[in-house]
Amino acid sequence: MGAPDWLADAVFYQIFPERFANGDPSLNPPDVVPWDSEPTRDNFLGGDLQGIIDHLDHILEVGANALYLTPIFEARTNHRYDASDYFRVDHRLGDLDTFRRLVEECHARGIRIVLDAVLNHCGDGHWAFDDVVKNEADSKYVNWFSFEQFPVSPHPVPNYRTCSGCHYLPKWNAYNPEVREHHFDVARHWIEQGIDGWRLDVPYFINDNFWRQFRDVVKPMGEDLYIVAEEWREPEQWLQGDLADGTMNYTLRDLVLGFTADDTIDAAAFATGMNILSARIPDGYHHGMLNLLGSHDTERLLTRHQGDQARALLAYAMMYSAQGAPMIYYGDEIGMTGENDPGCRAGMVWDEQRWTRPLLDGVRELGALRSGFPSLRRGDQKVVALDADTVLIMRTLDGDVTGVIVHRGSGLTVGPDAHPLITEPIHVGANSYAVVGAS
Repeated sequence: MGAPDWLADAVFYQIFPERFANGDPSLNPPDVVPWDSEPTRDNFLGGDLQGIIDHLDHILEVGANALYLTPIFEARTNHRYDASDYFRVDHRLGDLDTFRRLVEECHARGIRIVLDAVLNHCGDGHWAFDDVVKNEADSKYVNWFSFEQFPVSPHPVPNYRTCSGCHYLPKWNAYNPEVREHHFDVARHWIEQGIDGWRLDVPYFINDNFWRQFRDVVKPMGEDLYIVAEEWREPEQWLQGDLADGTMNYTLRDLVLGFTADDTIDAAAFATGMNILSARIPDGYHHGMLNLLGSHDTERLLTRHQGDQARALLAYAMMYSAQGAPMIYYGDEIGMTGENDPGCRAGMVWDEQRWTRPLLDGVRELGALRSGFPSLRRGDQKVVALDADTVLIMRTLDGDVTGVIVHRGSGLTVGPDAHPLITEPIHVGANSYAVVGAS
């Protein structure tokens, strides 16, 4: 048991498709707004799949070799967590041929691609829900959802089960065998199109038996297929060999940002927290954890650090040094800013004059450091506090030790100009150390 082996060498790049790049303006919706407009929960900027294809080289240059895309299925909103048809690419993103070309172009570059499985709920524009709205109790899909009465009414309070009370997100009745088979057909369909895995959206809102069956559908289609669960607190339940290969590691995020951004914990508390987290994850699953510092559901990394590039780079250094696959949220690597949804979902900045070069260069160097030392990707982990502001993350593989020292204070100078970039690794026998500091 355990996560697929390729994850030990993976660096993920998360893309919110509507906001990454506009590669085919002919797909723009009539109400499209200029690319650099302030993001809202309702506006469309025109991002599409062709835009992702056009910028795959940027993803490689950042050092990533895997993509996680938020939903791409036909929907009404810009975020597309309200699917109206899971078997169609949203018409504003492209079509199935474009998606297949994206998969082909990714695989030709050695990039894996993971899609978002939003199976707890759909959108109120979904054909099955719409049929119930029209035919009420006579609809053959009436038991695909959970209704209290008819007619179906979304206001003032929905008279059907939803995701977190959102009237436009009706909740699937996952106990219905027909619903399960629909969902499993979705999983099979996109794997057949060549994807490399699924990220499970809010899986804690569905019973575990459903996800066991989901895994039983997915894994026979390919041992290397990755299943990663969205989880904000407790990872253990997902990592027992019957549900997922890893979770989104928000616990690691809390520890890192508590140390680098908020100063709410010192090095000792960080080390203790990291060692406890590592012990909680069963053997074979550490490399399947999806480590992140920002996502479409959080404020951006530089915003969390109040614009402090040095501290943001320290956070990256800690993530890249830790067990698990690092993930970059699009635009964070170039210093984009923004508060939580919708602020974190602005159009990607493609004007390189506006990029924060030291941050981008640091991310690239961290990627090269991780790539150059197998122990950083595959080694066991121990975290030690050297003093209140200094952490040593040690990774050990077959007797070789690589350590990354992270210092958040002013007492450690790095490089001739005291810039917070990684030094050349310091070799001590079989051991290697890289130092990152904020001054």
